[in-house]
Amino acid sequence: MCKVLMSIKLKYATQILNGAKTVEYRKNRFRRQNVEAIVIYTTSPIMKVIGEVKLVGMLEDRPEIIWKKICHSGGINKMAYDDYFKGKDKAIAYMLGKVEKYENELKISDFHIHVPPQSYVYRLRRVRR
Repeated sequence: MCKVLMSIKLKYATQILNGAKTVEYRKNRFRRQNVEAIVIYTTSPIMKVIGEVKLVGMLEDRPEIIWKKICHSGGINKMAYDDYFKGKDKAIAYMLGKVEKYENELKISDFHIHVPPQSYVYRLRRVRR
């Protein structure tokens, strides 16, 4: 099993941590089948690793089908959803489970990563201090 570090906008990261957002929409699925959790790197202005969330499932289908199934769980409105998936013939919806908010926010360099990922990165190895 592995974890991925994913860049998520502050608004959506906050929704995940407080349990309001239980689905993470993506245009592409993880290449690996054994991803068990998403480690949340929140973008500007915080730019820190703030927690992680377990993955409990995944849906893959046409964007309009995914929207009909789980539109109330993703933390975005229809206009934003349609804009995000514009021109795409598939949508990925990662179902989120138990959330762990880190007591102390971490720097991305704590994971031997020096540039925030455009989407996500595998092989998380935390620096021991």
